[in-house]
Amino acid sequence: MALFQTKKIQSFIVFIIVLVVILWVFQDNFLKLLAFQKPIEQLVSINEESKETAYLEKIDNFLLKEYSKDQVLLHSIQATTYYSYKNSPVQLLDVEVKTFNEAQKEGLVLTSNRAEMLKSGEMFFNGEVNIQTKTGVSHELDTESLIVLTNSGKIKSNKEVTYLGETARIISEGMEMSIESDTMYLNGVVKILEDSGVTIDTMNLYTSHNAGEKIYKSKEATVYQSKDTIVNADSGIDIDMNLRLIKLLGKVEVLNSSGSTLNSSNLLIDQSNDGEVLKSNSSSHFKSNSVDIKAKKMHYDAVTKKLELMNKVVAVYE
Repeated sequence: MALFQTKKIQSFIVFIIVLVVILWVFQDNFLKLLAFQKPIEQLVSINEESKETAYLEKIDNFLLKEYSKDQVLLHSIQATTYYSYKNSPVQLLDVEVKTFNEAQKEGLVLTSNRAEMLKSGEMFFNGEVNIQTKTGVSHELDTESLIVLTNSGKIKSNKEVTYLGETARIISEGMEMSIESDTMYLNGVVKILEDSGVTIDTMNLYTSHNAGEKIYKSKEATVYQSKDTIVNADSGIDIDMNLRLIKLLGKVEVLNSSGSTLNSSNLLIDQSNDGEVLKSNSSSHFKSNSVDIKAKKMHYDAVTKKLELMNKVVAVYE
C-alpha cells in the first residue's frame, strides 16, 4: 500500500515537471496569445459598434414635399430608404423626384437607384437615371453625377454621360437639360454609337424631343463612319432619328474602302429601310486610280456600291 502511494506521488511529481517544461518552452506563444486576445475582442467590439453607428438615422418609405411661401407644392421626393450621416450627405435609395407647376400639374419625373441630398437642398443622382418630361418623353441616362436645379429648371452633369436612345447610345463629357423646353446639350466630345454599327464623332450636340421629334444637331466638325465608308464634314451634322436622315454640313469628303474619294458639300445620308444612301445636290468630285469625274449632283448607294454622278458630268480616264 505504501509502495502504491509512493508511485502515485512520483507520477504526480513527474506530471508537474513535464508541465513546467512545456510552459517554459512555449512561454512566448502563450504570452502572444494572451497579448492578442484583448485587441481581437476590442476589434470585434469596434466593428459591431461601427455597424450600429454607420448612420444617424434610417427611414423606410421616405417622403418629402417642398412648398413655396404661398403653400404651392414645388416638388416631392420619395425613396425606399433614407440614411442620414454626421459628416456626409444624406443617402437615398430607389429615389423618385417629381416637380409641379403653379397649377399643381405634374412636370418632370426623375428616378434613380441612388442619390445624395446636400444640406443646401441640391440633389446628386448617380447610376442609372430615368427622366420623364412633362410631354411624356422618357430619357434614360447613365452617369456618375447628375444634379437637378429646381429653381432654374435645369438638369446638369459635369461627368461623363451615356444617353440611351432607342437605336443608339450617345456618350458625352457632360450635359445640360432644360425641363420646360425638353431640350438638351451634350457637352464636349460626343460619340454616337448606332445599333447598326455606324459611329459618329462630333462635339457639343444639341438635342430636342419637343412635340415627339428626335433632332440632334452640332455645328462642329464631324466624322461619320460605317462599315465601308468614312465621311468628314467640316460644319456639323443634323440628324432626324424619326426619319432616319443624317445631314452632314459644309464641305464633305467621302472615303471609300476601295481607296476612292468623293468631295462635295451638304451631304444627305438616308438610313431608312436599313439602307445607306448618300445624296448631294452640290458640285461633286469623284476620284479613283483610273478616273476623275466632276458633276453637279451625286447619288451613292453604300450597300450596293453603286455611284451615280449627274448634271454636266465631266470625266477624265487615265
